[in-house]
Amino acid sequence: MTSIQTLVFTDMDGTLLDHNTYSFEPAKPTLDVLSEQRIPVIPTTSKTFAEMLVLRNRIGLTGPFIVENGAAVYIPRNFFDQKPTGTVWQDGFWCKSFISANHHWLQILEQIKTDCEYKFTHFSAMTLAQIQDATGLDEDSAKLAASRQYGEPVLWQDEQSKKEAFLKTIAARGAHPLEGGRFIHISGDCDKGQALNWLCSEYQRQNKTTTQSIALGDGNNDVAMLEAADIAVRIASPSHEPPTLKKEEQVYTSTLHGPAGWTEILSKLLSLPI
Repeated sequence: MTSIQTLVFTDMDGTLLDHNTYSFEPAKPTLDVLSEQRIPVIPTTSKTFAEMLVLRNRIGLTGPFIVENGAAVYIPRNFFDQKPTGTVWQDGFWCKSFISANHHWLQILEQIKTDCEYKFTHFSAMTLAQIQDATGLDEDSAKLAASRQYGEPVLWQDEQSKKEAFLKTIAARGAHPLEGGRFIHISGDCDKGQALNWLCSEYQRQNKTTTQSIALGDGNNDVAMLEAADIAVRIASPSHEPPTLKKEEQVYTSTLHGPAGWTEILSKLLSLPI
């Protein structure tokens, strides 16, 4: 291996996208420079495949993306010279999936509703209007958000004191709950860090180069990604404290929120001419 390639893995809501407006305007100059320098920006998100098809086009990203908290990695045909290891051709991309489909977790959630007295709802049980109210998305975006393939977002409606017991209950039934900025994401044994590690390894194998991974996120569902990356960037949020990490070296925290904080830290780390 003769060179080092930087790969930028980024959460979307509250990180590259503003928590309230979903705008990425403050990050546009940085995105342009990263594109010029051929540094891939890889969305690593709780969002669905359908959502990311639209967002990638709006933002101008053309590389791989990781959906539903690490459930699957989608890679464009021309990103690698060879078929990526363990992938299948699906919906116009090479897809590496780490867990099975979401119907299993829906069954578990329905069982818990019957057996326990917790107050919550989840995407498949919500109307489109309710998803819009919970997310702030417009109608078309809410439809895309509802098209889950792997996991299921839960909207907690009970007392905070009962949430820990709910998390233990669902974990005891085989699920792996992750708390994001708005929802508890229920799925199998996958996380953003596992997906990051797989993609970095595949990049090194195919390109015979060393990778340096930079991960940026603002929520607890970003912790595995931040821990796995060579450099972790915690993006400040107007709604919650930065996630707590075990690692202490190569950890940075923005002073600005969302995409402004995204640009703030990346421009310093990579000495970008912004």
